[in-house]
Amino acid sequence: MTLTSCHRVFRGLALPALMAIALAVPASSLSAQTAAQAAPASPPAADAPASPLTELRSTIGHAAAGDPQKPSAPQVAAVHQGAPAGSTAGTQGVAQQPPSAQPANSTVPKSFTEKALDKVKQVAKSAGDIFNRVPCLPPKGGAKSFGALPHVANKLASGLPVVIVAFGSSSTQGYGSSGPEYTYPNRLAAQLRRQYPMADITVVNSGIGGEDAPEMMKRLQTAVIDRHPDLVIWQVGTNAVLRNLDPTETAKMVDDGVAKIQTAGSDVVLVDLQYSPRVIERPERANTMIKLLSHIAELHHVGIFPRFEVMRDWHERQSIPINDFVISDGLHMNDWGYACFAQLLGDDIILSVGQVKLGVNLPTNVLTYRPM
Repeated sequence: MTLTSCHRVFRGLALPALMAIALAVPASSLSAQTAAQAAPASPPAADAPASPLTELRSTIGHAAAGDPQKPSAPQVAAVHQGAPAGSTAGTQGVAQQPPSAQPANSTVPKSFTEKALDKVKQVAKSAGDIFNRVPCLPPKGGAKSFGALPHVANKLASGLPVVIVAFGSSSTQGYGSSGPEYTYPNRLAAQLRRQYPMADITVVNSGIGGEDAPEMMKRLQTAVIDRHPDLVIWQVGTNAVLRNLDPTETAKMVDDGVAKIQTAGSDVVLVDLQYSPRVIERPERANTMIKLLSHIAELHHVGIFPRFEVMRDWHERQSIPINDFVISDGLHMNDWGYACFAQLLGDDIILSVGQVKLGVNLPTNVLTYRPM
């Protein structure tokens, strides 16, 4: 037999054999091999610096933050619902039910009460997850109450919408949090809506990083007063300490701002400095600013939330490492810090509103926290 003849015989036998082998290989093996080849190689963990969110999870164990790389079930479902008719791309692993398999009552709309209850349960779960490993406990020492909030209480009692403006700098804006939903104004809004599920409550985040009293006073009218809020939570003073601003001049501006807010018909709560390495390394300036803000609150009979003392209690009395509530820049809070701050601030607001509704005067020397 010639060489050409042998080649033809071999080709005639080899082709069917190769096809048989190809058919015998499981499709899942090919898919797995293809996926392995397509997947990008993981970067070496030792050389890559950890992101703020990674550091945050390793310290606190945030169940609420979730994994940004994995879409939730509703997100996946939304992708499939938006796919063109007849498209099969991206549908692997998603259970597809025929119309006949759907529950008979799936199209029955929920009542307003049921929707409100579902919303309360959802918010309560997300708020509780952040405190799984490090609970948010009330300060072990007493603190002076910031008094009543008549405008907010009257609005809630009358069933009218409530508007709260969170006014401040970067810790109001939420620098250091892993997402907008974990800032203190959004955490506070979730807590108040959980406490008053039938109320229409809006919390406006009007924080701009790097500002203090001089910059804030320039936008007080447009960012705060023109919104006609029932309550203004004004976080101020930290940047004045860091920038070595004259504390007396800062206090004069805050005093003027509080007077204007009150004249416009809003309740006011001042929030003083945060207890963090970059602030406590300037103890004299920090203490002076805290005392001035407390004096302004007393002078105008408005509330003050002692954030500095609350955060110091976390560290000194509850033995929580500073790195568990302050990010690596030594100044701003992380998700847990914002969540616990919002929780305790919200408890104070709820207590004050409850006292006004009941017509009972708050004691002047005791502050009772009721964390979730």
